Amino acid sequence: MNIRYMQADDKEFWYSLDKHLPETEFMNKVRDKRGYVLLENDIPIGLLRYNLFWDNTPFCTMLFVDWNHQRKGYGKKLMEQWENDMKSQGYKMVLTSTQVDENAQHFYRKLGYKDCGGFVIDLPEDSQPMELFLIKSI
Repeated sequence: MNIRYMQADDKEFWYSLDKHLPETEFMNKVRDKRGYVLLENDIPIGLLRYNLFWDNTPFCTMLFVDWNHQRKGYGKKLMEQWENDMKSQGYKMVLTSTQVDENAQHFYRKLGYKDCGGFVIDLPEDSQPMELFLIKSI
């Protein structure tokens, strides 16, 4: 297993798992080193991307491991890599979020994250379950 920063060559793989990142942002993530690719036997199987909430707090905006490789500790390894990188850059806390109807909230809590709020988007064309925010001191 290897984790590295995302690269321009990862675009096809990236979009096979991440349908939410606008293409205009992909190269920004590559340039700013705000995304990771997880490889098993040199084959990409997972990803993590983040931005800075309020321009000063690392916020994991996407964590996904290919369905065939889930429940093997890879997501935890991606989060640990990201948290360690953020700590080494001087950040004291990190954030993430998930919809309340998704099981990811239990995964994040096992990693030491605490619920810290949420919001509801109830616009007719974009309605979705509440987004739950989670925080962790690093």
